[in-house]
Amino acid sequence: MSDRLPGFSTLAVHAGAQPDPTTGARATPIYQTTSFVFNDADHAASLFGLQSFGNIYTRIGNPTNAVLEERVAALEGGTAALAVASGHAAQVVVLQQLLQPGDEFIAARKLYGGSINQFTHAFKSFGWNVVWADPDDIATFERAVSPRTKAIFIESIANPGGSITDIEAISTVARKAGVPLIVDNTLASPYLIRPIDHGADIVVHSLTKFLGGHGNSLGGIIVDAGTFDWSTGGKYPMLSEPRPEYHGIRLQETFGNFAFAIACRVLGLRDLGPALSPFNAFMILTGIETLPLRMQKHCDNAKAIAEFLAGHPAVASVSYAGLPGDKYNQLARKYAPRGAGAVFTFSLKGGYDAGVSLVSKLQLFSHLANVGDTRSLVIHPASTTHSQLDDAAKVKSGAGPDVVRLSIGIEDKEDLIADLEQALSP
Repeated sequence: MSDRLPGFSTLAVHAGAQPDPTTGARATPIYQTTSFVFNDADHAASLFGLQSFGNIYTRIGNPTNAVLEERVAALEGGTAALAVASGHAAQVVVLQQLLQPGDEFIAARKLYGGSINQFTHAFKSFGWNVVWADPDDIATFERAVSPRTKAIFIESIANPGGSITDIEAISTVARKAGVPLIVDNTLASPYLIRPIDHGADIVVHSLTKFLGGHGNSLGGIIVDAGTFDWSTGGKYPMLSEPRPEYHGIRLQETFGNFAFAIACRVLGLRDLGPALSPFNAFMILTGIETLPLRMQKHCDNAKAIAEFLAGHPAVASVSYAGLPGDKYNQLARKYAPRGAGAVFTFSLKGGYDAGVSLVSKLQLFSHLANVGDTRSLVIHPASTTHSQLDDAAKVKSGAGPDVVRLSIGIEDKEDLIADLEQALSP
């Protein structure tokens, strides 16, 4: 056996997977079952008491899902992971372990519109309060810290504008405040950015997007970096205090550097119930096998199309960090040297009406609310994904009335450019 550490592409194909021991099947089987037989009463008791690892019920864990979890943890450089039903579910499960009613978390203003809505409105019913900060002004994160702050949440590449966030700078703020940094790495994928390498303590994904990559399966995942001491200062009782459900076990003490992933599984997923189906896990695993190939093509296409749009007379501006003149280009070179991602926005000189007209005239691009598909996608955020925000909030989040968002697929770039050219023609 070689001591060589596997490369990214090798991990994308092999991490977490072995031939099925019973049948010899090379592809990971879909374990389409609700529950699993125990060896005996003692075995059942040890599983329910967290004294041994194994399968109980698919709401809590499943062998197909376990391969997906191990694979994404390996790609991100984490200690463990938990797959759930969607990216939104991942955010709920993560914050449930960290926040009590009345607590706060700081979030970057530049986020996916659904996350802004979730944080602003849905989380109020849990008594969780969001405090917004500007990722272009790190001092706003410092000023937002209070005694009630329990976490900081950012996106590595922000949706919809494709701006690059200075993860290391915000990690410094989180360390000083004694709180974990949560990074949504959906738009980058670990192929472009590994947030744990830059100070993230927790990484979340919508598996629906680039990791799955084919627009056919919903899923989310939580990756534990194993870097945060949950016992410090008594801020995180879900992890540091005895758990009555498990005979007084202290999760941090018992599980060490993967305690957060365990907490998300046995306290979050178990009780909230947003389980990922084994079939979706299988589909997403299949997608991940080609992640390195797809992401590079996505990025190469996106840069070519951004360059085309930047020179078009109907376009007022292009926000793509891969362009040399873009304000985030230096951060892109630092954090994402392989490419600045496949999602970006551009503004049309004709404003709101021009944006609506463009999406109706495109033929190869699909007009829908998703990103990260093999197919190229388009949406006008102000009339769709960010429509619940007022005009000022739309502009702050990078979704002004004149903005169009593209998610560039893996088609031939010449065909994509031709489609945009005809749609932009008067």
